[in-house]
Amino acid sequence: MLLDYFLLSFNNLRRRKLRSWLTMLGIFIGIAAVVALISLGQGLQNYINDEFEKLGSDKIVIYPRGMGPPGSATSSSLIITSKDLGVIENVRGVKWVVGFLAKQSQIGVKDETDIAYIMGADADDLELLSEVQSFAVLEGRQLEKGDKNKAVVGYNHIYGDLWDKQLKIGSMIKVEGVEFRIVGVLAKIGNSIDDKTVYVPKATLREILNIVDEESQILAKTEEGFDPAEVADNIERKLRKFRNEKEDEETFVVQTSEELLNTFQSIFGVVQAVLVGIAAISLLVGGIGIMNTMYTAVLERTKEIGTMKAVGAKNSDVLLIFLFESGLLGLVGGAIGVGIGVGMAKSAEYLAASALGSDLLQASFPMQLILGALLFSFTIGSFSGLLPAIQAAKLKPVDALRYE
Repeated sequence: MLLDYFLLSFNNLRRRKLRSWLTMLGIFIGIAAVVALISLGQGLQNYINDEFEKLGSDKIVIYPRGMGPPGSATSSSLIITSKDLGVIENVRGVKWVVGFLAKQSQIGVKDETDIAYIMGADADDLELLSEVQSFAVLEGRQLEKGDKNKAVVGYNHIYGDLWDKQLKIGSMIKVEGVEFRIVGVLAKIGNSIDDKTVYVPKATLREILNIVDEESQILAKTEEGFDPAEVADNIERKLRKFRNEKEDEETFVVQTSEELLNTFQSIFGVVQAVLVGIAAISLLVGGIGIMNTMYTAVLERTKEIGTMKAVGAKNSDVLLIFLFESGLLGLVGGAIGVGIGVGMAKSAEYLAASALGSDLLQASFPMQLILGALLFSFTIGSFSGLLPAIQAAKLKPVDALRYE
């Protein structure tokens, strides 16, 4: 019986091809936008989750309170120093502490110049940081104690197209006009910023930038058996006392890796909801289009409805036929929209990889997204056709047959 309803609805829509396509236009534009945005958002969220998994739940990050990226604080009251690092090191439950200096600086190779992040870190610090970030040396060696004007560069400096002349181990690279000899290159991380970063000894970077004592960020690892949230509270309390600051007026931020992830997910969730909400406007327009088409179909087929009822069709039969038609419009429009949305998302992923050299933007298509989009489009179509279907079902056979 349901198959009969489906075939009858399909044939009715096929007889009005142009109108059906125009009606589905709003649906598949909206579904395409929703699928593309959600898939890219899900891919980005998966990437961030993977990065936080590498960081681990036992890590605590301490950084100056401010609006910019690490190393952008300029006020002396905001800057975190090695003295603060010493305070954190003595907090109960802290296994190890690493401070690093990160600054955006001008780099150069002969007459060429560019802007990149310069990471100042000690050899021991890099060894500890390797627990939370990939510092695998692809060629050459890592920074060692006693190094001064030596540098380890990101993958793109040697194997990318950053410079006209290809660099190699032993080549010279300038940081703020000071030359460093490249002693190592890191394996590709996949992020254009990280793969462009230059790593130099912290003391040398401080000397070049005329920085007496500053840490852009401090990373602490908690000992096994200690709650990272409690250790973070203790760090905040000790730092507040050491820096002579009042509660809720701190010039620094202490966050566990779990808090950082929750903060990101909250912000990202709001942004994604707004974008999907904008795309949903097209679905609303598409639903109105389906309703309009179905009302027109009721008027055009009034005599046909009368004939069906005269030969024994029930009100429920007429209702289901029109609901199937409107649902089919939504479903086919949704299927086309899913296909377009997948294409849009994969195109955005390809363009991002080509332009940025990064796999940060990767589309993800979980089965629940595809099935949810199809079910949603079918539901919109059916719901939009409900009122016209009820109107058709309520027509009296005699009045319908006499309709001109």
